[in-house]
Amino acid sequence: MTLDHTMRGRRMPIVFTDLDGSLMNHTDYSIEGARRALGVLHSAGIPLVVCTSKTRAELERLLGQISPDSPFVAENGGGVFFPPACSDWIIPDARSLGNLRCISLGAPYAAIRSFMERVGERFGARGFADMDVEEISHLTGLGLDDAALARMREFTEPFVLEREECLPLLEREAAASGLAITKGGRFYHCMGRGADKGAAVRLVMDIVERNLGTDLVSIAAGDSHNDLSMLASVDIPVLIPHEDGSLEDVDLPGLVKADHPGSRGFNDAVMRILETLGLHQG
Repeated sequence: MTLDHTMRGRRMPIVFTDLDGSLMNHTDYSIEGARRALGVLHSAGIPLVVCTSKTRAELERLLGQISPDSPFVAENGGGVFFPPACSDWIIPDARSLGNLRCISLGAPYAAIRSFMERVGERFGARGFADMDVEEISHLTGLGLDDAALARMREFTEPFVLEREECLPLLEREAAASGLAITKGGRFYHCMGRGADKGAAVRLVMDIVERNLGTDLVSIAAGDSHNDLSMLASVDIPVLIPHEDGSLEDVDLPGLVKADHPGSRGFNDAVMRILETLGLHQG
């Protein structure tokens, strides 16, 4: 990823986005409604950084059609990845994973699984590691191949909670173990404390600014509770409505509320913002 010459001397936009329910529709996982905005971002050389609960394995398959040359954030901030396009960047504390470089945030996956195994039966909490691929496919609506990729966890554990009334106690026990519980669109997630989307977004912005030598104007789009730390970390937060039209309870400076759920909402909100910034007309 390089700095487009038209951006030199001005603040460069960078767009962060959740996937399910934001850039992608919640029901069919389609990005078709966002094609226009994606094309404009690509043509203008504006980085699009996916920040999602999906695994590295899932994202390596998806990002070829979305944003192959930008950093990406997997598993709700647990892992920040830099692709070969960033190979000449200085990235402190990164380790190599294949052709990617990764910064891990939070706790090791083994520690998270140990906690889940200890409390799972008592709270009725079942994580992806407790399920086979067929059950994950049924719960997520993913095909079997994609469900297998979703099961390849490295930083966090999605889980279902049979006894919702136990959530406050589960959260306290997680905190005592250095972990945290957050709620996504379909599942709860257990992760290392401090490994949220906001921390990952701030890390990416710092590394981009240092390596490209430019200040950023940051935009982020999300629809669920676990996106709030990301939205609070950027200049222009975009809140995408749920499928039923409802919105998370968010009060942030400069908040843009999309008019539609999923990819269409992402498209329309991002296009409006780019026009306001003078980066696209009509």
